[in-house]
Amino acid sequence: MLLLHEKALFKGATLEIELHDDLRYRLGFGDFVLYENHWKKIRGKTSSYQFKSVEQLRYDFERDVRSAGGSLG
Repeated sequence: MLLLHEKALFKGATLEIELHDDLRYRLGFGDFVLYENHWKKIRGKTSSYQFKSVEQLRYDFERDVRSAGGSLG
């Protein structure tokens, strides 16, 4: 079941967040950063991502958005 779905526009890039009750997730920031179900893609480069907690997921996502040149605030 979908627990959370949000979309927002930040400086021309769309932020989209989805969290499901079975720990599936999707966090995206424009074409720059995408985290989806144990994978992350940053500026076209894909690698695995080890999910530990929602808090850690948020921290890692925000860090990668900043390192890709984006801003969430």
